[in-house]
Formats: sequence, C-alpha cells, structure tokens
Amino acid sequence: MTSSDTHQHDDSADISELLADFQRSDEVVRVNHTPRNIIIAVVVAALVVGIAFFGYRGFTANQAGAAKGSPSNPVKIGVVGVTNPEWPIFKSEAQKQGIYVDLVDFQDYTSENPAVDAGNLDLNEFQHILYLANYNMKNHKDLQPIGGVAVYPLGIYSSKYKDIKDIPAGTTVPVPNDETNQARALGVLKSAGLIKLKHRWTAFTTPADIDTADSKVKVAPLKAEQVANALKDPQVSAGVVNNDYVKDAGLKATDAIYQDNAESKEARPYINIFASRAADVSNPTYLKLIKIFHSKKVSDGVMKKSDGSASLAGKYSAADLQGFMKDIEKDAAQAK
Repeated sequence: MTSSDTHQHDDSADISELLADFQRSDEVVRVNHTPRNIIIAVVVAALVVGIAFFGYRGFTANQAGAAKGSPSNPVKIGVVGVTNPEWPIFKSEAQKQGIYVDLVDFQDYTSENPAVDAGNLDLNEFQHILYLANYNMKNHKDLQPIGGVAVYPLGIYSSKYKDIKDIPAGTTVPVPNDETNQARALGVLKSAGLIKLKHRWTAFTTPADIDTADSKVKVAPLKAEQVANALKDPQVSAGVVNNDYVKDAGLKATDAIYQDNAESKEARPYINIFASRAADVSNPTYLKLIKIFHSKKVSDGVMKKSDGSASLAGKYSAADLQGFMKDIEKDAAQAK
C-alpha cells in the first residue's frame, strides 16, 4: 500500500464520520412532556377554581355591602296584616323616594321582636310602647321605639245606655283580663268617673287597686273576647271592649259611649310604634321611612283601617317615645 493509498483511506474515514455526525444531529429529539402537561393542567384548574371562588365572594360581598334600602338590600319590616290599606301605599311611597322595603307578614305577636333582636328584621310595627317595654324587661333586651304610628282609643260600649252619665250605680262593667288591656281599661273607667283608685294610675294598675267603697260600679275582669257578649247580661250596664273585638261584636268605634283621650298621659303607653335595635335609633334611612309613613296617603290608609277612630302619633319624636318607655319601666319597677 503506497502513501497515496494511505492518504485516500484517511480522507474517506473523515468523510464517513462527518456524515454520521450530520445524521445524528438531524434526528428528531423526542422528550416526554407528560409531567409538564399534568402540572399545567393542575395550575389552570386551580386558577379557574380561584376565579370562581373569589368572584362569588366578591358578588356576595357586594350584596352584603349594598346600601340599606337599595333593591338588593331592602329594609325588612315585620308587620301583622300586610294587606292592611296603609302598607301597600307605604311601600310604594318609600320606593318613590328611593327606599326599597320588604314587608314580612306575621300571624301572631310573639315572633317580631325576637326577629328584630336577631337581625332577621330591621324594624317591626305591630305593638304599642307598653308591649315593647314588657318584652324588654322580661327578656333583658333593649329594642327601642323610633317612630309613632297611632293611638287607637279604647272605648266603653253599652247595649242599654247612650250616655256614660246614665250608667246606674252598683251595676257591673266587665273589662279585658289580660295584663296589658286590663290596666288601660281601668284607666278608662277612672277617667269616665265610674271607679276610683287607691293610688295613681299606671300601666300596671290592677283591680286590687280599685277603691271599691268609693266607686260607682263593680268591675268584672273577663277574657277580652267575652266582654262584648256580656253586654247582653241584665246585670251588665256597659263594658270596655278591646279594639280587636269591636267589629267581631257587630260594633263600630263610633258606638262607644266613652273612650280615653288619645292625647292624655294615660294614653302614652298605648302609642303604637316602629321598633328597632338600640344601635339603629338614629339610622337616617329608618327615620326617613317614619316620615314617609306619616305622609297623607299612608295616614289615610291608617284611618281607613281604624274606621276613622285612630289618633295619629306623628308628632312624637323618637326621643319622646323612648322617654315614655323609660317612664313605663320606672312604674314597672315600683309595681313589683
């Protein structure tokens, strides 16, 4: 083998190696991407869940943070008798002034105050000041009156006499025996001159406080629903009929031969009111609603419901009403 053959052989070897290197560099490099794809999928799923979660939280936060009285956060008011004439008018008038109201109807008188206290209602309107004071004292709560509604006078009715002065001495006059209306009925009989009391009248006066020797008539406590029927008894000259049973007895408020003076101090415990939590007594939205309630359109509805007997209580401020309740609480403490 000559030197020229040796040189030729070396060149061929170099070319072969270069071709081999070229072929290796031109091959497709196959990498396993499965772990990376799994990680990306997990991250994307987490982002989707996060966006949904925080988006929902943002939505609910916006709902909860909406101004009270707005469409998504209406003022919730508990009432008894949501179809009474005044309520649809009130709701409509409030909305005209930019306050949305949700009226929650109740069938009894025991659930509304606990619902306000728990925050399930913002306000309620179904009770008078004395009822609220009794609730607070018995349950150690602090709900407060923030607006007056009306006083519904309590009347003396008779099927035998047309004038209170004609009631004969020694006859019997039944009164409701529940603790709220009984005391008020005794106050009515006192102001009518039919009985005298041993002490100053309070919202906690009982038949035991009657000076029987110096009184014109005998008082007979009965269940409120029985008083009207008792008017037929020959021994009964008249009776104090609870307003809730006047219509049921076929009577009208104008049939009363005597009724208490709605402007008197004795009538103050019986002012029907809007009640709120103590923290909300100065809430501007709630106070604006009280003003709306005393607009002529709404007041006309209140008068219609009461057959014209109601004495509207719009003149009393929230502070006035709260002062009346403090006086009742003092009387309650002394009555114990």
